[in-house]
Amino acid sequence: MADLREALTAAQAYRAAAEAALAERLAHAPIDREQRAAHGFAWVATTVAALEAVLSWCESGQDSNPLDAKVAALAFAEGIGQLVGGLPMGQNEIFRPADLGLGAEARAFADACAELLDADHAAVRVDVAMALADGHWPSETLHDADLDSIRDQFRRFTDAEIVPHAHGWHLANDLIPDATVQAMADLGTFGVCIPEEFGGLGLSKLVMCIVTEELSRGWIGAGSLGTRSEIAGELIATGGTDAQKAEWLPKIASGEILPTAVFTEPDVGSDLGSLQTRARREGETWVIDGAKTWITHAARSDLMTLLARTVPDAKGYAGLSMLLVPKPRGTESDPFPAAGMSGSEIEVLGYRGMREYALQFDAMHAPADALLGGVEGQGFKQLMRTFEGARIQTAARAVGVARRALELGLDYALNRKQFGKAIVHFPRVADKLAMSLVDFVAARELSYAAARAKDGGKRCDIEAGMAKLLAARAAWSNADASLQIHGGNGYALEYEISRVLCDARILNIFEGAAEIQAQVIARGLVGGRN
Repeated sequence: MADLREALTAAQAYRAAAEAALAERLAHAPIDREQRAAHGFAWVATTVAALEAVLSWCESGQDSNPLDAKVAALAFAEGIGQLVGGLPMGQNEIFRPADLGLGAEARAFADACAELLDADHAAVRVDVAMALADGHWPSETLHDADLDSIRDQFRRFTDAEIVPHAHGWHLANDLIPDATVQAMADLGTFGVCIPEEFGGLGLSKLVMCIVTEELSRGWIGAGSLGTRSEIAGELIATGGTDAQKAEWLPKIASGEILPTAVFTEPDVGSDLGSLQTRARREGETWVIDGAKTWITHAARSDLMTLLARTVPDAKGYAGLSMLLVPKPRGTESDPFPAAGMSGSEIEVLGYRGMREYALQFDAMHAPADALLGGVEGQGFKQLMRTFEGARIQTAARAVGVARRALELGLDYALNRKQFGKAIVHFPRVADKLAMSLVDFVAARELSYAAARAKDGGKRCDIEAGMAKLLAARAAWSNADASLQIHGGNGYALEYEISRVLCDARILNIFEGAAEIQAQVIARGLVGGRN
């Protein structure tokens, strides 16, 4: 590990040089004008953070699994190769050292890591792929018997109750069956982080990651069902009145109440300060008017956490409040039975199982005690407090999708024969499998690092953004590579990888698009003028 430790030190020095170069630019220009440089730096910082997480993971295993060191070596060779050669921010956007005037620093960095960069890693990739073919995976223990037991429990549940049915549910655009939702509730899925005094498990964000990862490995819809409960639970636990906590948290934790997050509006996107949905007090009720869009699980939910403008004279975020709006659960024949509320389904490529809706509110009524915390104008701040956890959970969803894509590619490569042998033995196929494993491990460990930071009580918007940024890319890359391994069959709807590819694509968009994550990271680390 000494050579990787030295390489990491060099990578950290390069990151520091990139940060200084960006700070110099932002002293003279707003960050939006230097967006490419700023976002490129975010990717540099994220890549170095991933290398730190991978090395920490590898060293914690104490050489108990020889595959770990090979995965770490490939992660460093590829990560450093991208840092000095070109980091993919998107399919056709490559950030290069020259974009921040770091040509000399990149050459010095490459010289310091010459032995690692110049080595032929082909044999290592083959070894990793063949280990997978023989059923060997790198270490995943968290060095805690309880945490490992939780993973095993949810993995068994996913293999038995989600994996065999998910693709059929997807093709039929079915909602996750009520029986499956109840089984998830019985496992404690919806109350992982809700305090025990309110009927939850009172566990950590790290546990939330494990649970989400395993369920999303079966189907992103199953892993995402808990996201709404996570957001609502954290909103109420951190910002609600005592009465609101007592009323809603036990029901959310048990799965009796299925919440939905109602934030996004047409033509607004990430600019929440421009939200136009209004809520006004009339006697003992709130009256809601406006439109929302991309609302997941809106029909079958029982409670809306709804962001609306309650102080019309206040500009931007200051006029926003969060409302807890109960609603009757919809059915297939009558999805929106509540008075003053209507909706239409948005048909989507993937991310099914809960369905997406555009909603209209026309004088819908909510009770007088619907205002979260009982104070107006705090909605944006209340929501921001949940974003760290939501983005960490989204990273965990991406990790689960990335693993399932790898599993499908591996299974196909083992069973598909061409020219008299299984295609897993062809170098380009083996390379895809080996590097998909490397990307999966890096994303997983960076997500766990973000969860541990959150559990430590520190502000971790940067760590959460990094985890989501990297994991979303890994999910898409792994799904694309796996479909390529499947060849033409991967493009057929009957093959599961076709669904996984569609599911993976959304991860770079929701809970803050990749560009938003990069902006958050750069601004958080360097600052700069608006």
